Amino acid sequence: MGPGGIATIIAAVSLLVIALAISYAVVRVGRLVDQAANAITELTNEVTPLLDEVTTTVELINGPLHSINKVTKKVEDLSSKISDSTENFLDNNKLAMGAASALLAVTKAKKNSEAKEQKPNKKKRSKSDEGSK
Repeated sequence: MGPGGIATIIAAVSLLVIALAISYAVVRVGRLVDQAANAITELTNEVTPLLDEVTTTVELINGPLHSINKVTKKVEDLSSKISDSTENFLDNNKLAMGAASALLAVTKAKKNSEAKEQKPNKKKRSKSDEGSK
């Protein structure tokens, strides 16, 4: 056997080792893909009921929220009507508003004077009074 035969044997063995390494890698990748598929299947089986529960919960919450939205809209409409009525009243009854303002000012002044009268008068003690005690 000459040098060419030995080189051929070495090349053949090298190709065999490379083929075995590639086949090992392919088998490992195949197992990894199978495990990933199983994990995805398990995840899907566990998540589907959770999504159903979340959907049910959201639907149960949305019902009262629609009612609250209707109530809020009614309150908004009512406050708009009250605001419009008040504005209309104030615009059309300026004389009455002036009289009401004057009455409020008189009432406030009367209250202030009554509050001043109800405060007790504090006498200041002189130094001679303090020494006698």
